[in-house]
Amino acid sequence: MGEPIRVGVLGFGGLGQACARILQLKSEMRLVAVADKKGYAYNPEGLNADDLIATYHNQGSVGYLPGVGVASSQSIADLMANAKVDGYFLALPNLPNTFMADTARQFIHSGWQGVLVDALKRTSAVEQLLNLQEDLQKARITYLTGCGATPGLLTAAAALAAQSFTEIHNIKITFGVGIANWEAYRATIREDIAHLPGFDVEKARAMTDEEVAALLDKTNGILTLENMEHADDIILELAGVCHRSQVTVGGIVDTRNPKKPISTNVKITGRTFEGKISTHTFILGDETSMAANVCGPAFGYLKTGIKLHQRGIYGLFTPAEVMPSFVR
Repeated sequence: MGEPIRVGVLGFGGLGQACARILQLKSEMRLVAVADKKGYAYNPEGLNADDLIATYHNQGSVGYLPGVGVASSQSIADLMANAKVDGYFLALPNLPNTFMADTARQFIHSGWQGVLVDALKRTSAVEQLLNLQEDLQKARITYLTGCGATPGLLTAAAALAAQSFTEIHNIKITFGVGIANWEAYRATIREDIAHLPGFDVEKARAMTDEEVAALLDKTNGILTLENMEHADDIILELAGVCHRSQVTVGGIVDTRNPKKPISTNVKITGRTFEGKISTHTFILGDETSMAANVCGPAFGYLKTGIKLHQRGIYGLFTPAEVMPSFVR
């Protein structure tokens, strides 16, 4: 086996911290760079997850990690300029809704070449990245978008399961998320609130922590989400599986209990060549957390992205177009 893939993680909230823990267990990837709002840490020999998390919790930024941390108000730009990284996972909140596309532009204009992976949720956010397809190719960046759980793992499963049918009638994704307290995943919960009736991205972004807590008090910590604007629809349409109107996504998030309120699953209904109507169901194990189902696939797609990049294949890809590679 050659040298481990040098990985950077942008964003160090709940997902970013889970990424650090997962990479600690992998020999094929090495976490060398992390950025949060107030600083970054870079060590080509590798960063220790426990040290990063302790520093972030005690001092508010990985930028204070002794020896390798740098405090910075433009941490992403500074990290890009100073770190040698093969691929980044953008564990960033897409608030505002243009944030991920703006970050991609930052990479394009910096002259950096490599692999980027995100776990974007919104259809409109993925559409913004589609507009950057040519720019990403010219910049020699291989970008995989929507590579979390949904979109991501469940979208890829739907694309695979669709092969049994000659005609797809509908694809229904239902997720259950359980977390012990919402503060551990503030950005993710705000993105979910933005899908509720009467809310949008800007309104959710502007809410104070106290306002979020008050909203959750009203619902006993439960968020029920229906007919979400979720990029599974555009990803499956781009892959030629079905029209985006045939894809629905919804779920229940319990912000006070680590046990999932319902099992996460995808149901693919269609007609076979013999004329039979049938449904495939793929159910995720209840014991797998949101973080496990988001970060695991993201790094699997990052490994695939590295293979594509090494072969000179650049531009934008979705989880329904390529298979993730298992990271040992």
